[in-house]
Amino acid sequence: MVEPVRQTDDDSAAPPPLWLKAAPFIFLLLWSGGFAFAKIGLEHTTPLTFLALRYWFALAVLLPVLAIMRPPLPQGFAEWAHLAFVGFLIQALYFGLSYFGFWLGVSAGALALIVSLQPILVGLLAPAVTREKVTILQWIGLILGLAGAAVVIVARAQVEVVSPLGIACAVGALFGMTLATLWEKRFGLHHHPVASNAVQYLVGFLAIAPLAFLLEGARVSWNLQFVIALAYLVIGNSLIAVSLLLAMIRYGQAARVSALLFLVPPMAALIAWALIGEKMPPVAWAGMGVAALGVLIATRKPSPRRKHVTHDTKRRAR
Repeated sequence: MVEPVRQTDDDSAAPPPLWLKAAPFIFLLLWSGGFAFAKIGLEHTTPLTFLALRYWFALAVLLPVLAIMRPPLPQGFAEWAHLAFVGFLIQALYFGLSYFGFWLGVSAGALALIVSLQPILVGLLAPAVTREKVTILQWIGLILGLAGAAVVIVARAQVEVVSPLGIACAVGALFGMTLATLWEKRFGLHHHPVASNAVQYLVGFLAIAPLAFLLEGARVSWNLQFVIALAYLVIGNSLIAVSLLLAMIRYGQAARVSALLFLVPPMAALIAWALIGEKMPPVAWAGMGVAALGVLIATRKPSPRRKHVTHDTKRRAR
């Protein structure tokens, strides 16, 4: 999980680099492409084995960086435990179920759409953690999001067999990420991103690798297509996209990232159509629009109300 980085006075005072203007679009492209490349890689291996390899190579890059930078590490058992648990929820549960969903035939666009409903669930369930009030807009957003997802699934079923178990895996992945976010809201602390990601990839590898050997035999058909897919996920997703996201947050661009995330499902579907020929009927594109609108409505923050200043108030102020 990518944790928010607190913006310091030095960060806000320093002028943003020129490449930052293109960073949101590069992030959107790299992150959306990960869905299609995951499906490409799963044509040559099994889900747990693929994830174990992804985490192994990501750690091969991050651990030397960790040793060179020597960032501050979590302090005490509780901080390590919370960070490890969030890592398990994201790297093992979320990605594990997502990859099984792909392996069972769920399209890249449909899975991207289902997991994109996470902000709505977080908004609805967060009151149990933060005691915030659930608004009517959040319920409307949930209804629109679910309706849009249902339209996409049904439309996809008209052109290709949809696996109910695959859809269940995608929904499980959605709840895994939702629980991770809620846990982070309740117990999470601000750790250095290199240390945080290294710990969470290590937890994911330790959880996934034994199962890959025991259940799947860790079988891989090594070829150029598989190597390209694995390299894309390790370098493009785990390293470059995450680094861009952290940089955008550091320079106060988090709002732009949130807005662009609504484009991930259609972008993922478009890339999957171009790379692996996944068909998305016109009705499904409409469903994606409805779901994106639902997420936008549910996550929209109300504008602060301006206080009405009367002449009497002005006189009292004088």
